[in-house]
Amino acid sequence: MNKQGKIFIIEDDKTIVDLLKGHLAQNYDVTGVSNFRDVKSEVLAAKPDLILMDITLPYFNGFYWMTEIRKYLTIPIIFISSSDAEMDAVMALNMGGDDFISKPFSLTILDAKIAAFLRRSHQFSQDDFQLDIFSLTRDGLLSNGREEITLTPTENKILTILFSHLNQVVSKDELLEKLWENESFIDQNTLSVNMTRLRKKVLPIGFDRIHTVRGVGYLLK
Repeated sequence: MNKQGKIFIIEDDKTIVDLLKGHLAQNYDVTGVSNFRDVKSEVLAAKPDLILMDITLPYFNGFYWMTEIRKYLTIPIIFISSSDAEMDAVMALNMGGDDFISKPFSLTILDAKIAAFLRRSHQFSQDDFQLDIFSLTRDGLLSNGREEITLTPTENKILTILFSHLNQVVSKDELLEKLWENESFIDQNTLSVNMTRLRKKVLPIGFDRIHTVRGVGYLLK
């Protein structure tokens, strides 16, 4: 049976880890953290499609690790916590988490959430074009199914943002803010130069979907 994706579990309760692995392994490749001092490195090495993360962890909490992981990956992160405090859920979502589930939780609901997030993650495509969205710190790839273009990390990040806001205008300020988060800061003039270069670069494979909304930002359609 073909697996539907790779899930990485960041949880220190062995009972819950075993439960999740036993259940999710039916449909997914499932791995978990082994060294809680080095969670980020293990996540980057595993290259998962989705992360299940507890908040209370040894050494550093889940909020810390999410901040570190978000510097490199845009994959969905679902928090699973024994706390049902509203503030924990608000913090989890505001800091970059995609969802929050309180223990004890329904495996059926968790299945539905995972499937929905993975479906959404793999929809960063338009017509026959596909973007590798999980390599934000490395060169990326834009493909039309026959040919592919290698993107710099900054170009990859820009296209990821535009793909995730398909048919929506993304302001220059929003692009700059997100690029700054990835520690590849560029000002508005440099952003314009990058956009011009990116458009020219992807044109040979027929990708001409990036539009300028004068005075506001950019639109992918």
